Amino acid sequence: MKRPAFQFAQAEELARAFKDSGVDYLFLGKGGAILLGYPGTTQDVDVFPARTEENGRRITAALRKLGFDISEALEAEIVAGRDFIQIKTGPFDVDLVFAPDGIASFEEAKQRGLTVGVFQVANLRDIIASKKASGRKKDMVELPQLESFREEYERLNTPPLRSAIDITTESNRSA
Repeated sequence: MKRPAFQFAQAEELARAFKDSGVDYLFLGKGGAILLGYPGTTQDVDVFPARTEENGRRITAALRKLGFDISEALEAEIVAGRDFIQIKTGPFDVDLVFAPDGIASFEEAKQRGLTVGVFQVANLRDIIASKKASGRKKDMVELPQLESFREEYERLNTPPLRSAIDITTESNRSA
């Protein structure tokens, strides 16, 4: 049975549960791009969590609070930080990607990440790098649109560079 598309409200629930439980994570993949305004849908949400035992325990606690059925075996995989874990035992599908293709480390990705409302989201450049590195056909098809979206997103969300004339004028006024 095909599940309905992942919904924005579910992302909010997940983000709040992760925050309440102290989970260190970033939304990744197409779901992460959608949270930044990319038009599209996805069947699941990809989460890039920090790979520590304590973070794994926090993830399982948060997912259980949301109604996910986390077996002991699944909990052990999460706590161990297995590279890729699909979870389909709850109100929506979640993929935990502890080792995404194309991203060197969680710590570096987190430094580049964005906070948008309640969401901790990977930088679009990391999302794209991960999709490129995966080599999956469905990701390759979407890459041109993601690149165009990234260009527009960065154009709209990067403050314009101030010229030396503007800076000199400001400093002369304050002197």
